[in-house]
Amino acid sequence: MASAVSQRGFSAMFSYAGRVNAPKAQPLPTRVGGFGGADGLAAFITQQRITHIIDATHPFATQMSRNVLAAAQQTGVPAIALTRPAWVPTTHDNWQHVASVEEAVNALEGPPHRVLLAIGRMHLAAFSAQPQHHYVLRLVDQPTAPPPLARFTTTVDRGPFTLEGDLALLKTQRIERIVCKNAGGEGAVSKLDAARALGVPVIMIDRPALPARHEVHSVDEVLAWLNGRS
Repeated sequence: MASAVSQRGFSAMFSYAGRVNAPKAQPLPTRVGGFGGADGLAAFITQQRITHIIDATHPFATQMSRNVLAAAQQTGVPAIALTRPAWVPTTHDNWQHVASVEEAVNALEGPPHRVLLAIGRMHLAAFSAQPQHHYVLRLVDQPTAPPPLARFTTTVDRGPFTLEGDLALLKTQRIERIVCKNAGGEGAVSKLDAARALGVPVIMIDRPALPARHEVHSVDEVLAWLNGRS
């Protein structure tokens, strides 16, 4: 999205939340950090004379998406959400759908397994409630302090991932279950393809609900909106 906006000469600014140590460079002026809630975002929009807002946040960054909707309403500036289509299981997948991280933790009750946690770093502590498992943590950055888990292995990697790489990961780490969020898109789907190929069950955390909004799934649709055609 940032490349398309830059190539077409739009005056734009890219904003990162600041969750990772070395965010990917973008071809646009970039800021890092929060805005101070919906009111702070509304003030920023006014100060910077923003005319359009593209919410391209992670599907689970619900607070930011809610702040975008509230700030857009406060300022009268139109907003659009660019999201990746959610993953959908095939008949050959073994998914257990849950509505939250807490439900995912509860779903791990039972005998010990080697579990791949592909959920980022923010909710790792919740899984200490199921200490019988050995957790394999796939993270973008090496953690600055050990997570509060009795048994774990850390693998540091950044997507997009490949089927070959994820098959090797699941085999090498002897993964017996996977916990992940339904982020959608192509960049991280290979772990699900690998799980299907190896018969590994998946605990899938479904996307949280958001208020109704203008939502599209492609860069071209956003560009059409910016050009006033949708």
